[in-house]
Amino acid sequence: MATIVKSAGTASPSALPTPARCAAPGSPGDGLFRLPPLTDAEFERFQTLILHIAGVHLTHGKKVMVASRLLKRVRTLGLPSYGQYLERLQSSEDEVDIALDLLTTHETSFFREPKHFFFLRDRVLARHHSATPLRIWSAACSTGEEPYSIAMVLDESPLPAWELIASDVSAHAIRHAVRGHYALERGAEIPARYLKRHCRRGIGEQEGTFLIGRELRERINFRRINLNAQLPEIGTFDVIFLRNTLIYFQDETKRRVVARILRHLRPGGYILVGHSEHLHGHDQDLLRMERPSIYHRPLDEEPRRPARHL
Repeated sequence: MATIVKSAGTASPSALPTPARCAAPGSPGDGLFRLPPLTDAEFERFQTLILHIAGVHLTHGKKVMVASRLLKRVRTLGLPSYGQYLERLQSSEDEVDIALDLLTTHETSFFREPKHFFFLRDRVLARHHSATPLRIWSAACSTGEEPYSIAMVLDESPLPAWELIASDVSAHAIRHAVRGHYALERGAEIPARYLKRHCRRGIGEQEGTFLIGRELRERINFRRINLNAQLPEIGTFDVIFLRNTLIYFQDETKRRVVARILRHLRPGGYILVGHSEHLHGHDQDLLRMERPSIYHRPLDEEPRRPARHL
């Protein structure tokens, strides 16, 4: 792994910054004040908000999680209750973005579920002989580990041209992904040859971190896209990574999301989902299962077969 030149302007990799503690009038001297518990009615309003915006269904068992994740934010704003925070959300799109970041999951890693990257290398890249660039969409890229893993595989291939779009509903996650700056332990699953070629180890103030090289960062088009809304004009793709996302959607939301995304999958293309997910029941006339978690859209001249069950 190469070395990063020290830079005071490079932010250290982290999740959302920890808010400063804020005291309300009459609060205890430790800088924190006690909020009333999150009520069932308030929790239902948070459920409705997240379902409407992101399509994510928060079960009643998530009530404690919601209260815990929002607690510091509500205190930082000096608000006396979760209800007052809900009122703030009605008037501030920026605050909605912050709440969405706090309440949605960004679990990811480099080369997660590695069989998909072997499939990309050994099947997709090996058989792509079209004169048009190979196009790939990482449709729920979180903080960038997945698209950077894809880009490392693509960069090693003999393809003369390729395009990679990476998107997420979270503005914070996209900003993190664009920086390409991670804690050193996040690179544990990156193969050594990719570490050497594409990763720069931090020194000085950046010790304990690494930065994805500029050349690779600039090859990826990062965009904020909400899969639960009308999709922008992004063209069609040979491969779509839609991994570990569908598990957060209810069946009807999942059906709509998959239908939108499949309109962007080229005939002959592949859609990859997480190993615990499947597309059974979704456009079986359009897709067939190549292997568990990998689905193929046949070319127009290929016979259509229903997707096999997992």
